[in-house]
Amino acid sequence: MRLGATGPEREPGSVRARAEVCTLQRPSFNADRTMTQSRASSMRRPSLGAIFLTVFLDLLGFGLVIPFLAEEARDNFHTTALVGTLLSAVYSLMQFLFVPVWGRLSDRVGRRPVLVWSVAANVLTMLGLGLGIAYGNHVGWLFAARMFGGIATANLGTASAYIADVTKPEERARGMGMIGMAFGLGFVLGPGFGGVLAKITINGHTGAVTCFAAAALGVINFVWVLLGLAESLPKEKRAAKPVRSLSPLNVEAAKRAFGDNSIFAGILVNFLIVFSFTNMEQTFRYYNKDVFWMDQLQSGLLLAAIGVTAALVQGGLMRPLTKRYSEPTLIPVGVMVQAVAFFGLVFAPSAGKGLLYASSLLLAVGNGITQPTVSSYVSRRASATEQGAILGTNQSAASLARVIGPACGGFVYGAYGPRSPYITATIGMLIALTCTIALARDQKTSTQMS
Repeated sequence: MRLGATGPEREPGSVRARAEVCTLQRPSFNADRTMTQSRASSMRRPSLGAIFLTVFLDLLGFGLVIPFLAEEARDNFHTTALVGTLLSAVYSLMQFLFVPVWGRLSDRVGRRPVLVWSVAANVLTMLGLGLGIAYGNHVGWLFAARMFGGIATANLGTASAYIADVTKPEERARGMGMIGMAFGLGFVLGPGFGGVLAKITINGHTGAVTCFAAAALGVINFVWVLLGLAESLPKEKRAAKPVRSLSPLNVEAAKRAFGDNSIFAGILVNFLIVFSFTNMEQTFRYYNKDVFWMDQLQSGLLLAAIGVTAALVQGGLMRPLTKRYSEPTLIPVGVMVQAVAFFGLVFAPSAGKGLLYASSLLLAVGNGITQPTVSSYVSRRASATEQGAILGTNQSAASLARVIGPACGGFVYGAYGPRSPYITATIGMLIALTCTIALARDQKTSTQMS
């Protein structure tokens, strides 16, 4: 050891010197590790693209199976038309009941755990449904799978909350629109691919392969959610106690919504549109097969064409229309177009496939007009402090329509014949058209006041 001006110096090879060198180097190691973790975290930041892919894969699997499930129940398990369409009704009922449950849970534990569980459970559901179709001896297996599937996939509320977490208020409408885009793409691509796969038989039964394909998509989705989807709700922002109600319908919000005549009219119009459309949707495969002798692929391609047309209307036509015309002007036009389309489907068995195709595409045009404009109308009539409550009431009413519509369509199809669901849908649209008078009156009043 040598003594210097600043104190004792240690030999470079001494034990204490080596210890000090190690001590000085530790912060550098920790800093490197922190930087590595930071880079890994930045690679998995919450984003709209991540949640869009999650929702899209979920709905693509849904679109593969749903258009053909009622037919499988009727033909493979010898049920009535009503029982076949009830498979969709119970699925929607479970979603209606469990959306607030998973939303409330996600407020406490985070969005990602709920989405991971939901996607994993959906894989098991689709596997169970496929095995039930291929090897089951009772339709009860299908109902069990659909009910569990509805519970598992009641995750759109959680996905919407994820979007709200990662977007600024002024960007939220764009973010929520991505869920609508995922819906559209799922229903465009799903039925077409489903129609191809539905023709492959297992154990003498068709339809099981589409379920297994949906399960495979679910596995891909599960891996993505597990590895690629970051948590959007930090621990410090999570609710210590439940804030959301477990009721699927906010009664107080519904009272406020129904107390405003213009909002009530908008919600009622939306309910009737969804009711009429699902009345058709779940009996469409029956109708194609029984009346026009179309196979699964032909039905799937027609459903895909409906989806593409609706997407083109919403994506290309609506922007210039909404700049020139108000919602109370566009909504009656869309409703009238759909009423004419359903009326055409009533007479298509006599006129031939040409009217079937034309009416189907016309229906897509009308639905493409009303779907965004009704939601926008209701949103504009709600105050800034009640947006969530009023739009939630509108969504709850639409969910109930998705429960009632398929059941009604299946009942009248079995009781009164293939044309009856489209007669019912035409009547529903005419009632909706009558309700749009209130929307026009509201616009006139607003114009006079301004």
